[in-house]
Order: sequence, then structure tokens, then C-alpha cells
Amino acid sequence: MGGIVESQAREAELRRIFESAVASAHPRQVLAQHLPEPPTGRVIVLAAGKAAASMAAVAEAFYRERGLGPERLSGLAVTRDGYAMDAGLVPVVEGGHPLPNAQGLEASARIVDLARSARPGDLVLALISGGGSANWLMPAQGVSLADKQAVTKALLRSGAGIGEINCVRKHLSQIKGGRLARAVAEGVALLTLAISDVPGDDPGVIASGPTVPDATTLAEARAVVERRAIALPPSCVAALNDPANESPKPGDPAFADRPFHIVSTPRASLEAAARTAEGFGYEVLSLGADLEGEAREVGAEHARMALDAARAGRRVAILSGGELTVTIRGEGRGGPNQEYALALAIGLAGAPGIAALSADTDGTDGGGGLASDPAGAFVSPATLERARAAGIDPAARLADNDSTGFFESVGGLFVPGPTHTNVNDCRVILVG
Repeated sequence: MGGIVESQAREAELRRIFESAVASAHPRQVLAQHLPEPPTGRVIVLAAGKAAASMAAVAEAFYRERGLGPERLSGLAVTRDGYAMDAGLVPVVEGGHPLPNAQGLEASARIVDLARSARPGDLVLALISGGGSANWLMPAQGVSLADKQAVTKALLRSGAGIGEINCVRKHLSQIKGGRLARAVAEGVALLTLAISDVPGDDPGVIASGPTVPDATTLAEARAVVERRAIALPPSCVAALNDPANESPKPGDPAFADRPFHIVSTPRASLEAAARTAEGFGYEVLSLGADLEGEAREVGAEHARMALDAARAGRRVAILSGGELTVTIRGEGRGGPNQEYALALAIGLAGAPGIAALSADTDGTDGGGGLASDPAGAFVSPATLERARAAGIDPAARLADNDSTGFFESVGGLFVPGPTHTNVNDCRVILVG
């Protein structure tokens, strides 16, 4: 009984640490202080990503409180399926993620039309968050939705990092890579407020940078395709070789006097998680908010670190953020956080006194694109014991990229549902 109680207490601590990271990045905590007072004309709210609806709701409430009605306040928010919420005068549309869909395609055309409708005296307020790359899509000339879906799927399966993926997507788009800014007429105010979900907080990578200059090139996009051995549809090959699809660069007048501000970062959320862990009496070892790499390799490395801390008798919380990747070679189900957790469990080999949670702060990790998909998984000293009792080979499941199937069978899936924000992954290992 004592072991069960201890396990439940550890899981409760892990949940609280994760929840503190998420809460610190929610739009209701971070957005309003960055919103400007109303302009003389209209406010047009254009939102994209997993936090799009919640960001739009905060902005809508802010401007309604300042007397703006439907004649001066409008817009559109495009978010992931299952992530919608009421945003008052700003309609919310659900689109596909990670694969774009027809709803997102139609909504993106409306986004561009709204941007083009702005006149001097208006404010176009772009609210950007992770997931916006899939939600806002307007394929390059000659590229179909099916072709764009095929390329996105191939990039995700290849193990490409988010920067590589977005480099390609920006050069197959008429909205990404700064092109939305070009749709807003010169002399019209454009302000972008973003929640970062990428290592390094690069504005050009967050949602593929629709309102900022693009430092990447067509040549670099072709290099990613070659390096990752992506078989492109003929239309995409043509698009990546067409100079007309080069993205606007720094110095383009479309970006003059059009500020971009990040309102929440993975680092700030990790710091909030650290404060909660310290409140539970743990020494915090932060590995940083910008970790990248293959999920299974990082999981194995972190297992060694946790075992070293345990042997030294330390009571420590090992925290990390960033975006890990999975190179899909098997036929199973999973996501980076679950694959990390499975590799971590294998590396820990049931060592006592160590528990962990790895989860995506948006509330879903890989999966089939449903809001009910797992966000990650818990690991405890009993994880491998339960696998043995069920006749499950953890290493075989890892080789098959079947981390979801593994944790479904032995227990440990973490399914919080949509959080309405997104500052990337939060990994917590409690030792001692």
C-alpha cells in the first residue's frame, strides 16, 4: 500500500509541475498587457495555431471593454480540431493538424481577404502560436491540398526538425514566410503577438513566420528535401525550382514599422515549472528549454543522468523543454514525448525512487490529430514490471515506434485535453 501511495503522490507532483508550466503561458496570463489601445479605425484580429481561439478571446474581450462593437472589431481565428472556444465577435474555425485540411484551406483564403481589406487607420492584429503552419495554408500556384498534405506527412515521418519542416513549407506557400504581411497594404498598422513553441524563439519558425522576413531560401528548402530523402510530388518539385516562390527577405517594405513581439516562451514556462518543483523540496537541474534531438536517444541520455543523481543520493528534479523528433521506421502509434518516456523507462530499468512525466504543453503529442490524443506519458518504477507481467517487450515496442500502444497496455498515458496554449514540450524527472 505504501508503494501505491508514494506513486500517487509522485504523479500528483508531476502533474502540478506540468500544470504550472502551462498556466504561466496561457493567453489570459500573458496577452492583454501587450495589446495596444484601439486605433481610430477597425481592429482586425487574425489568429492561427493551437492558442488561436484563446488568444482571440482575450483580444476580443480587451477591445469590447474599450467600446468597440462589430462595426470596428472583426477577424478570424483558425485553430486545431477540438481547440475551439468562444471568442465573441471573432469567429473560430477548426482546421487540421498536423496535416492541413480543406477547412483550413478555406479559412486561410478568408484570412488573406481580411488582411487585404484593412485601410489606413485600421490595426491588423496577428496572433500567432504553434500549429499555425498547418492551420494557415495557401499552397503555391500549381500545388494542390493533397500534394501539400503528402509533403507534410513525409517531412514528419523523416525525423526532420521543425526548422527544416517550416523551411520547406514556407516555399510551398502563399501565406507563410512573410507573405501575409505583403497582403496588408502599406500604411496600414500590423502588429504580431506570438506564443513561441520553437527552440530559440525564432519568429521565422513560429507558425512558419507569416508576418516576418524569411531568412531561408528555395535552395535551402531543396537541400532539406534531398537530405531527408523526401519524394516530392511533381508540382512541389516545380514550385521549389520556381524563383517566383522565393520568400520576402529582410529589408522588404512589407515589414517596415510592423513590430513582432513574443508574449510567452518555453523558457518562461520551464522557469515556472522549476519554481513549483522547488516548492516540493527538489533541487532543480534545468537542461534548458531548447533541447532538440531524437526522442529515444535523449530519453536514454536522461535516464543515465537520473541514475547518476540517484546513486549520489540527490533529491533532484531534472527539467527540460524544446522539441524532440521521431524518425518513423515502425508501424506503431506515438509521439516524441511518449517515445522519450518509453526510452527513459527502458534506460531506468525500474530503478526505485525515480518518476517522470514527458508531455506537450498544447495537450496532444503525435496521435491521429484528435483533441483526445495523449499529451505524453508517466514513467514510474513499476512501468517495466507491468510490461513484463503483460508479456510486452518494451524494446520491441520502441523499435516499432509504438509508444502509445505500450503505455495503453501498461498504463501511464497522460491525456489532459487541449490546454489552449503551446510552448512546446515539458519533461520532468523526479529523483530521490
